[in-house]
Amino acid sequence: MIFEKLQDINEPDLLELLQAFQAIMKKETFSKRQLLHEEGTVCDYLFLIQTGIARSFYYKDGKEITAHFAVENTSITAIDSFVQRKKSRYNIEVLEDSEVISISHQDLYTLLEEKPQYEKYVRMFLEQIYVDLAERIEDLLFHTAKERYDKIIENTPDLLQRVQLKHIASFIGITQETLSRIRTQV
Repeated sequence: MIFEKLQDINEPDLLELLQAFQAIMKKETFSKRQLLHEEGTVCDYLFLIQTGIARSFYYKDGKEITAHFAVENTSITAIDSFVQRKKSRYNIEVLEDSEVISISHQDLYTLLEEKPQYEKYVRMFLEQIYVDLAERIEDLLFHTAKERYDKIIENTPDLLQRVQLKHIASFIGITQETLSRIRTQV
């Protein structure tokens, strides 16, 4: 994770880096089911979930398809929209009352123009998002629904208590009925 890489920075530089990013962070509280980002618009923010949980989703044939979950101490954004400044197909909503830190695209890029030495850390952060996306694609292409379900249980076991099963099923790429059958096999 990116925070592990921060250990390699000497203390004065780390303090300066943290202060610079803290200056562009905005902490907000959102109510359950509130949208952080709406499809059809450019995603102007990178969101860091402090408490609560969020998901990104899109509509296909009138149904919601969950693409990503973000729990405490993880991030969420419509990365293609955030980076390329194009309209997004994704919605991002909080599934619980949540405390979220947001960083605007404009503030981030202004900071990087002023302090280009920080680009390395933003690149590391974006690389982690890329790795997460690549793993997600690999899961969908090469693993069974049961294996994807088992991975959720292994990596985020409390997700099943915090998220509606229909969201889990769509994330795995199956119907809710198939998820029920998989759950009875456990």
